Amino acid sequence: MSGKTSLSRIRNIGIMAHIDAGKTTTTERMLFYTGKTHRIGEVDDGAATMDWMAQEKERGITITSAATTTYWRDAMINIIDTPGHVDFTIEVERSLRVLDGAIAIFCAVGGVEPQSETVWHQADKYDVPRIAYVNKMDRIGADFAGTIQQMRDKLGAVPVPVQIPGGEGDQFEGIVDLVSMTYRVFDVESDGAVFEDRPIPENLQEAAVAAREYMLESISGYDDGLMEKLLADQPVTQEEVIRALRKACLEVAVIPVLCGSSYRNKGVQRLLDAIVDFLPSPLDKPPIKGHIPGSSKAAVRKPDADEPFCGLAFKIMSDAHVGRLTYFRVYSGTVKTGTYVYNANENMKERVARLLRMHANKREDIDEASVGDIVAAVGFRKTATGHTLTDVKHPMILDLMSFPEPVISVSIEPKSRADQEKLLESLTRLAEEDPTFRVTANEETGQTIISGMGELHLEILAERLLREFQVRANVGTPWVAYKETVTQKQSGEGKFIRQSGGRGHYGHVVLTVEPLRDGTAFTFENQLTGDAIPRVFIPVIERSIREAMQNGVIAGGAMIGVKVALTGGSSHDVDSTELAYKVAATMAFRDAVEKAHPVLLEPVMKVEVLAPEDYAGTVMNDLNGRRAHITGIEPRKKAQAIMARVPLAEMFGYATKLRNLSQGRAVFTMEFSTYEPVPDEVLTRRRIGSVN
Repeated sequence: MSGKTSLSRIRNIGIMAHIDAGKTTTTERMLFYTGKTHRIGEVDDGAATMDWMAQEKERGITITSAATTTYWRDAMINIIDTPGHVDFTIEVERSLRVLDGAIAIFCAVGGVEPQSETVWHQADKYDVPRIAYVNKMDRIGADFAGTIQQMRDKLGAVPVPVQIPGGEGDQFEGIVDLVSMTYRVFDVESDGAVFEDRPIPENLQEAAVAAREYMLESISGYDDGLMEKLLADQPVTQEEVIRALRKACLEVAVIPVLCGSSYRNKGVQRLLDAIVDFLPSPLDKPPIKGHIPGSSKAAVRKPDADEPFCGLAFKIMSDAHVGRLTYFRVYSGTVKTGTYVYNANENMKERVARLLRMHANKREDIDEASVGDIVAAVGFRKTATGHTLTDVKHPMILDLMSFPEPVISVSIEPKSRADQEKLLESLTRLAEEDPTFRVTANEETGQTIISGMGELHLEILAERLLREFQVRANVGTPWVAYKETVTQKQSGEGKFIRQSGGRGHYGHVVLTVEPLRDGTAFTFENQLTGDAIPRVFIPVIERSIREAMQNGVIAGGAMIGVKVALTGGSSHDVDSTELAYKVAATMAFRDAVEKAHPVLLEPVMKVEVLAPEDYAGTVMNDLNGRRAHITGIEPRKKAQAIMARVPLAEMFGYATKLRNLSQGRAVFTMEFSTYEPVPDEVLTRRRIGSVN
């Protein structure tokens, strides 16, 4: 149980979509209709409850995931509103890791957009049941059927409409509910809080009957009773339809699809009903699995308050009023204020000074948290994103979360000596919050380098330094985070011998390097037989290779996609030392890499440009000049969607250029795709010789 709410009545859900599909607008209506807020906060006015950061209010976009709790039909709904911009996709990733279900929102005009695909596949990764909500049905160009078809084609999903719109664009007036076979219209004066369920209009009867038949046919295989009634041509009840839809949804076999216009206050109450009816409670999810620390022995926790406590920290945040906040999901057991929990990853106890139930940036103190709760704790010192928190006497570790590597970097330096120490402290705190943000030092120039997922990502972080931490800093121009790899299998040898009277240093290492084709960054294999090198030095050799991979031989870029095998070497009875093998391993690795025809790799981005037909040709010509590989063109209503893969180095300043090319009418999205070798002519033209 969580408080007074039965575990079967808890819903932990996330709201995910492409940028500007209406996630935050929809969340604001949910909070209003459930009584959590007393007025509707609008994103465009900078008054949205869930977009509480200054940068979010100014830009009208969600930057950080925000959590809140509300109630509907005696069910407690924990909601996480996630960003839609690709630079902040880690916020979606770590939220989906701890959620039981999700709402995927699609724009009725844009359909399945690039970031929609990204977050959908993230949900697939964690096997998250979800429902779809086609928003903005009031917009000119809205296409409900087209969006459904795109879900089939682009996502490989099985969408099953449980509603159809009563008109599209200017004609959108109400919603046909296929479960109850009623037509719902909304009162404008009450902001949609008052509605009326009427008989389905004659002009929608035929479409409603056909859509209902398709719905029943799609879900009949998930409920034997429903199947028997349909075969016997007997009437079915709403409860039977909802039961079959729920079972199919929980198995991620079908996606119930709803529609509406959140901005016009139409359709959100039915969406709340669907959350309760179709999405899982903690009891519907399988027991959480992990392993005992220090062993491979499996450990399991059931969603039960009587089980030992187990939770997962998924977000760290700095709060100006209470300090360091650690958001975590409780999978089993109960945790109370003033007690200790065990961080299994760090092998240390953490004291729960305070427990807070969050409503965006507002806090409510609570005494305890139990199964299914998503809360924040004050007092944790070393807990980071992805760490497992458990009962002190029953430790276990859940699977770690994976985070994408940064693709863009800038230099940053304090404006004055007084800002020096504060800058490093603030950057450390930001890096604790965001696993995709990295801070490194360039030993050659003495500069501090910050790296992230895109220009907007680093721009937001630089603004936070000034506004939240009051640190004045100069930020350099962005550059691409190049990488390096090898293309052949080659061996290298390193020998380090120093003798200066008494005991000396002796280390001798032979390595083989070869490319990894499966996307793995690095593997190490000890192929030695016998005791040519004492076993105590093998971990030293591996650590040295990992350190050496941080600086490649071409331009100093970090190396990826390399398999290293320890194939030979020798030792000295007296003079073999850790230092000697560390140096010898580094020498052998660099020797092998230099022979293995190393190449420089650049990040290549997946780009989609939506341009009016009149400007499509001009946009494509410009992309071709940026070394783009056009992968497809899709016709949209009076527009063309141009898909391409473009090197990140060619995309700086593209937003301004695209506005000029299309008179401000074209838009684009961009996300990281892969690393590919830099062409020789580009290397020569740009003389890339130093990469930070």
